[in-house]
Amino acid sequence: METGTAKAPGDIAKLFVQAWNERDAGGIAELFEEDADFVNVVGLWWENREDIRRAHAYGLQVIFNRSELKLGRVKVKNLTDTNAIVHARMQLSGQTPKEQTSAGMRHNQFLFVVRKHDNRWLCVSAQNTDIVIGAETHIRNQQGELMPADYRSQSRIQTLGL
Repeated sequence: METGTAKAPGDIAKLFVQAWNERDAGGIAELFEEDADFVNVVGLWWENREDIRRAHAYGLQVIFNRSELKLGRVKVKNLTDTNAIVHARMQLSGQTPKEQTSAGMRHNQFLFVVRKHDNRWLCVSAQNTDIVIGAETHIRNQQGELMPADYRSQSRIQTLGL
């Protein structure tokens, strides 16, 4: 795999992690088609390569300037010879918290929809989702906060005051 060039669908996830750890927002953006979409963990939606670059440049300078992203399991589902879906588990450490001295490990699930252009794969759309270990969903409590919830434990939901 050449630096910055995805020769196979799964390379998108590997190159995303590499560019992230190098604080290379331009490298992240180059993995996407010009009119690609990216939805982040809180639902912010960027609708083109430049917006994806700009958002990641800010994040990598301010919020994630000491972070390290690690790639876990990658699963590629080929739809056709030129279209695929890539699922990738990742772990993020070293996020720069505003009001804390350290931040814990984050677990994420990425979804990349990719398309082949000549001999290169590019991302058409991506979504990043935070994984909350042990939770099946979120429930909004009376204070307006999202709280992790497990459907198997009604006592847990009652403990949250819902």
